[in-house]
Amino acid sequence: MSGATGAGPAKTGANGARGPAADSQGGTVTDTRGPQPGGGAATGQERVAQPYQPPQAYAAPPGPGAPRGGGGPAAQRAPRTGARTTPRTRKARLRVAKADPWSVMKVSFLLSIALGICTIVAAVVLWMVMDAMGVFSTVGGTISEATGSNESNGFDLQSFLSLPRVLVFSSVIATINVVLATALATLGSFIYNLSAGFVGGVELTLAEDE
Repeated sequence: MSGATGAGPAKTGANGARGPAADSQGGTVTDTRGPQPGGGAATGQERVAQPYQPPQAYAAPPGPGAPRGGGGPAAQRAPRTGARTTPRTRKARLRVAKADPWSVMKVSFLLSIALGICTIVAAVVLWMVMDAMGVFSTVGGTISEATGSNESNGFDLQSFLSLPRVLVFSSVIATINVVLATALATLGSFIYNLSAGFVGGVELTLAEDE
């Protein structure tokens, strides 16, 4: 026969809590756990946790799509009044440190060609307007009488300022302008690069439209 006996059965109260039980040394073991709700049948079931609902910043709109668990008026935050709604204009300061001479030459060449075409067109239009007003005939007659003699009729202004000659003169002037403008713009880019190395270049301030 064994000399030690096991612990006796614990006493159970009316509400399901275990009472004191005797251990193997003759002492008493007390169950400090409180009464379990639902008895022994609820010990094997897990309680389903409710999803966390954060407090709403503003009142949820009523309707079928409104979120559940919105909270009361104390949990709602009223919108700020008097907030600044005027957008700020962003500005940026840039500095032109270097101008590419090749790109400057190309742009100036194209611009000078456009200016030369405008010069030719303007000269032709001006000649047609003056000829329609009779300026050449009036001025030409006056110059012919002033410079004429018995042997010669004098200087003929109308034949000298004819339309073909005006076209030739305006074309020559436009060509010279193209060459000079391109050369001066390219030379100016070199001079700007040299001066920008000493003073830092031209500063520009760019801002967005309000």
